[in-house]
Amino acid sequence: MDKYNSYSGKFLDPKMTRDGNARAHVKLKSLETLWFNTGTLCNLECVNCYIESSPKNDELTYITHEEVLSYLDEIRDQNISVSEIGLTGGEPFMNPDIIKIMGSAMARGFKMLVLTNAMRPMMRHEKALSDLNKKFPGQLALRVSTDHFAKEIHQKERGERSWEPMIKGLKWLGDNGFDVHVAGRTFTHEDDNKLRLGYADLFAKLGIKIDAYNPHALILFPEMGEQEDVVEITTDCWEILNVNPDHMMCSSSRMIVKHRGEDKPAIMACTLLPYDQQFNMGADLTSARRNVSLNHPFCSTFCVLGGASCSN
Repeated sequence: MDKYNSYSGKFLDPKMTRDGNARAHVKLKSLETLWFNTGTLCNLECVNCYIESSPKNDELTYITHEEVLSYLDEIRDQNISVSEIGLTGGEPFMNPDIIKIMGSAMARGFKMLVLTNAMRPMMRHEKALSDLNKKFPGQLALRVSTDHFAKEIHQKERGERSWEPMIKGLKWLGDNGFDVHVAGRTFTHEDDNKLRLGYADLFAKLGIKIDAYNPHALILFPEMGEQEDVVEITTDCWEILNVNPDHMMCSSSRMIVKHRGEDKPAIMACTLLPYDQQFNMGADLTSARRNVSLNHPFCSTFCVLGGASCSN
């Protein structure tokens, strides 16, 4: 957190902005998507990874099948309105319990969204994934990180030799009847139409049925760098910007993480803020209902101004 506010004096007070205005907050209208961070270990170390995933970073340790089950039980016992389970990382397919986690969640009727780079860790599970997709038709979606439609730009972010394995995994998913989506990035500052046209050409060449003009099938995420002049969101901004707080990601989702050295998982207000303890909402879903103060640059750049959401 300090790296975002030490030079600006912003995002210091959860109730007030630097200019003394009331900071905006978001109420949880209903918990529709529950995310699990499966761990920050990843086979890649991307240049601008918001969570700093890498082959060495285990600040968020692997969440276990049993820990996930305890939250699925709480959803059932408390009759909570969750309809979708999201899995993110790191690279989720590096978690040794990943297939059991997916199977148990879908067996209870949840829709499942898995974020992946579609590389070797995923491809090790070809048969298990195919079996799950057949057993739970219409419940499983996988979102593949494809930072740009051009190989050289994608690899500038994700490293050399990251393109071909991703393309192989993406095509395998498409060829085998999975509900596959793609997550792109806007760091090249090309306009939306140009980016979608480029992705459409890529999908056509690969023979993959992804509609690049469907914002749910191809999500273009805004950048979240350490910007020096990030606007703080006040209560007046909802009307000024014509933005509905009920459309913010934290109005309908929470993320469960396992911080290294902790005995139990914690519920964080946002998928983008796994480390910042001001967004730690406790260990059970009931305590996670409290309002979320938009006291971080990502709240502004990604959600309010960027209009983005990690969920479907």
